[in-house]
Amino acid sequence: MSSYLKYGLKTGLAASALLLSAGLPSCTPDGNSTGVEYAPEMYESIPYEALRQTGYNKVNAFGINERTPASGTVPRGKLSYFDHIPKDSVGIAERTLKNPLPYTKANIEEGQVLYTRICYPCHGEQGNGQGPVGLKYKGVPNYSTGYYKNMNDGHIFHVIEWGRNRMMPHGSQVTPEERWKIAMYVHVLQINNDPADLPKIVKVKDGPLPITSATQGNASAQIDPQNQAPEGQAQAGTGSETPGQGNTKARNGSSK
Repeated sequence: MSSYLKYGLKTGLAASALLLSAGLPSCTPDGNSTGVEYAPEMYESIPYEALRQTGYNKVNAFGINERTPASGTVPRGKLSYFDHIPKDSVGIAERTLKNPLPYTKANIEEGQVLYTRICYPCHGEQGNGQGPVGLKYKGVPNYSTGYYKNMNDGHIFHVIEWGRNRMMPHGSQVTPEERWKIAMYVHVLQINNDPADLPKIVKVKDGPLPITSATQGNASAQIDPQNQAPEGQAQAGTGSETPGQGNTKARNGSSK
């Protein structure tokens, strides 16, 4: 083969490769397409992953990878997240739910921050229903008048959790500890609709929060000793009472 033919063949092959590589990405009219994917199984999982889904699942119910929890089950650490009192039984909540947190200045001030962040849009800065949303939709109660002036902690806690009338439930957004602190601050607004009345509600000097009981339904996962109890000391210098092998007493390490 002459050198001219060799040169022409080499040039033709190079040009074909260049055109082919330039044409592959443009085989689709979708400008967002990345083109042909090489070995997609390397980054798209073949098994179903609960927290990731790229298409309709034809095997599981509702077309999703996750399965809905069995009816009546409670996630670990969330037993006290809901008070387990029916939505419309606010009277039971008033009689049975007790605030486990002390009325310290720090707790009430945190309740004020939470109230401003979560409740202000409807209930207003002074708790008189004159928030920007309350002004739009009307009918938001005034904490310092009528029946609302006498709401106790259990009532407020339950309404925050389940909602009432046109108020939507906030149980999935506000933890039990936060609900109790908001309830404390609502009492400030019940006095005279004035946040400056906060010192009148303080009953206990600031100090460590008490340990509450999950069995009474008044503990959150953050302060529940049953869920977060320490395992005790490492006991490096003590020996096993039932060694598995040998005649000498087993040791767990050196205490030095």
